[in-house]
Amino acid sequence: MEEKSVDEQLTSREREILQLLVEGKSNKEVASKLEISTRTVESHRANIIRKLHCHSFSDLVRYAIRNKIVET
Repeated sequence: MEEKSVDEQLTSREREILQLLVEGKSNKEVASKLEISTRTVESHRANIIRKLHCHSFSDLVRYAIRNKIVET
């Protein structure tokens, strides 16, 4: 069985949330735009950080941009 690359492990919703966060949107703004709760955004954010083996949000942003997971 072939292993997925780290960024392929993200769901489409996680990618969508990551893109908005990298664009500088707050958790509250992302929640409002996607019509979900702030807590759901926080959960997705924590899962993304865990899946991509980052230690902080700033690490996540750098990783996502460097590895072209998001558009800049």
